Amino acid sequence: MDTSSASLDTYVRMGLRVQKIINSPTAQKAKAALIFRLPEEPVDEWERLLEEIGENDNVTLAYRDDGGVQIFWVVPKED
Repeated sequence: MDTSSASLDTYVRMGLRVQKIINSPTAQKAKAALIFRLPEEPVDEWERLLEEIGENDNVTLAYRDDGGVQIFWVVPKED
């Protein structure tokens, strides 16, 4: 296995983990989720994921002093 596919695999697993947190009933009800980078997750991959999350409309990221990232979102009203 080359390092690029190993890195992609790590990124995909990290994305799926964060997606599960965001999609949890509690987070969906609150329209907010608190996420943390796990020690084995590369910092550059984590920053890339946060950047991609932050690019979404109606999403706000709040970086906490404890290393966590609070994600807030609003669901736009249908016209």
